Amino acid sequence: MKIRPLHDRVVVRRKEEEQKTAGGIVLPGAAKEKPNQGEVVAVGEGKQLDNGDVRALSVKVGDTVVFGRYADSNTLKVDGEELIIMSEGDIYGVLEG
Repeated sequence: MKIRPLHDRVVVRRKEEEQKTAGGIVLPGAAKEKPNQGEVVAVGEGKQLDNGDVRALSVKVGDTVVFGRYADSNTLKVDGEELIIMSEGDIYGVLEG
């Protein structure tokens, strides 16, 4: 199954969670904080402006993005994989390099 987001929505696959801290301490599931980074897997056509024009999104499929801690309120499972649908405005930036 594929998903095609509408308008200014972006579908993100969350980056895998780390199992250990930098000091080598293994964290139990409840203590782990979900990462706020992920890979863009689908983007909508763009945001419709008041004059009817459509502004293309600033992110593209394959970009690694940083998003807010609470942006994952719109999660869904597609083919057993957990994905997040968020507005482009929920993305803080694109990691480059």
